[in-house]
Amino acid sequence: METTRRVPAVGGRELLAALAFVAIVNAVGASPALLGGPNSAWFAALEKPWFYPPAATFGIVWTLLFTLQGIALWLVWRRGTSRPDVRAALAAFVVQFLVNLAWTPAFFTLQNPPLGLAIIAALFVAVIATLAAFARVDRRAAALLVPYLLWVGFAAVLNYELWRLNG
Repeated sequence: METTRRVPAVGGRELLAALAFVAIVNAVGASPALLGGPNSAWFAALEKPWFYPPAATFGIVWTLLFTLQGIALWLVWRRGTSRPDVRAALAAFVVQFLVNLAWTPAFFTLQNPPLGLAIIAALFVAVIATLAAFARVDRRAAALLVPYLLWVGFAAVLNYELWRLNG
């Protein structure tokens, strides 16, 4: 006879906590845009590669990715911060998130694509480490980071091409 493991229902408090994680990750994640972004004259003048997506794509994709990160972070956090694997996963998340936050000012505010590329390469490695740390705690949380890893990889190629075409 097969046994099934029941997943506990998410109650009102847990749902509010999950929504708080999503809101905080989105708000903090979007904050570097206050320092600069693709609407500058400098960026508008850059030659773009053929695969550069429509401008609206970035806001949509980052909102989705930050939402997935918020849910993943909540899934890990709810396992209990007294656990060493949870604390390690949360620390990995903070590190990768800080690296993520550094990219926009480096690329747009400093107008420095090579520095942006160095940061995004470090971010790619940090996301892999975070994904691995999350997988040790909750595989669903790790799976939610896969689209983020793929987008960071795409963004790194895009960053490189912008540098190559305009360097």
